[in-house]
Amino acid sequence: MAALAAGGLLGVLLIVVFWSAIWRYVIGLAVVAAVGSLAWWLWRTDRVVRGRDRAWRREDAVAAGRRSLAEVDSMTGTQFEDLVADLCRRDGCTDVRRVGGAGDQGADVVGRLPDGRTMVIQCKRYTPSATIANRELRDLLGSRVHFEADVAIFVTTTRFSRPATEFALKHGILAVHRDHLGLWNSGASLRSLLDVNGSGQGDARHRARWRKTYG
Repeated sequence: MAALAAGGLLGVLLIVVFWSAIWRYVIGLAVVAAVGSLAWWLWRTDRVVRGRDRAWRREDAVAAGRRSLAEVDSMTGTQFEDLVADLCRRDGCTDVRRVGGAGDQGADVVGRLPDGRTMVIQCKRYTPSATIANRELRDLLGSRVHFEADVAIFVTTTRFSRPATEFALKHGILAVHRDHLGLWNSGASLRSLLDVNGSGQGDARHRARWRKTYG
């Protein structure tokens, strides 16, 4: 302990004696230390803020997937359009905005897919007992032309008639029916729905159960 105190005292004496020669280096070292401390603090703060932002985004994504289809059925048309827009944003789509309303030219949501292609979406929150006819998909074709979109998507809370499904496949429309909406809402990506377009509505037995459940 005594040796440590003596060493410290000697260091102070050397600084006092040679101060005129070393003061520039001492001040420079102090400045470097201060700048380094500030840079570390800024880096640490940025890490904390980014971490919180990622956590909030994960929580939002999870919350979006917690909606049951029964809750979706109780939404208004506008709320359903907002849900679809939120799911698009969750999956990395950009420039997403809701355009539904008077003069919407048959579109409810527009934006860009993660690969940069433009998209136009029509949303129909119908009762599960309803069926989407192909005439409703024709309106979406007009919207794709009007908005000069690369991809047209029709999202509904019910199912498509067989002619409507065939029409969608023929004209390159992504037809998101109730079953696929449930998968999308629960975490499946919009991109994955493109790979199963036109499928998933089941066979005759499935349709019979559907009618029994929903009327």
